[in-house]
Amino acid sequence: MPTRYHPALVTLHWLLALMILGLLFGGNFLLEPVPNSDPDKVFGFTNHMIGGVTVGTLMIVRLLVRLFTKTPPHAETGSAALDLAGRAAHWGLYLLVFAMVGSGIALSQTSGLGEIVFFGGEGPLPPDFSAFPARAVHGVISILLMALILAHLAGWAYHSFVLKDGLIRRMWFGKRNAG
Repeated sequence: MPTRYHPALVTLHWLLALMILGLLFGGNFLLEPVPNSDPDKVFGFTNHMIGGVTVGTLMIVRLLVRLFTKTPPHAETGSAALDLAGRAAHWGLYLLVFAMVGSGIALSQTSGLGEIVFFGGEGPLPPDFSAFPARAVHGVISILLMALILAHLAGWAYHSFVLKDGLIRRMWFGKRNAG
């Protein structure tokens, strides 16, 4: 049984963490406040959408690598409830990221944004995206994803500072097997 995750999983974990945080920040604090009448918003959406599709693709790769490589045993805290919450949180991150990508694609298709961004479609952006149900879903998933990321970080802090079990080493590079 390995003591660390496969190097591909480690790389994808940290790359996706940075990308997802960047997209959450960009969507909530850079894109959201800009009025749809601003021509620069299309450029922002282009970057956001390319980033989202890239995250979706890398998440599929990550899931496949995760399913087909040997992994360390589940982390134990001494509490069955916390152990279950940790496992649920990890799978929840996969679920929410895929749902976020899916809702973004749905919003792009239903609003015509994808046509404008990727295919040089004509016409201005809709005056307000709130008319599209996928926008509400995308926003709710964003909040849930940020909350679950905070819970994930709280779990890391608990392992690092309370249990002091060095759990973070599992998600870094090095020899995968003890000994």
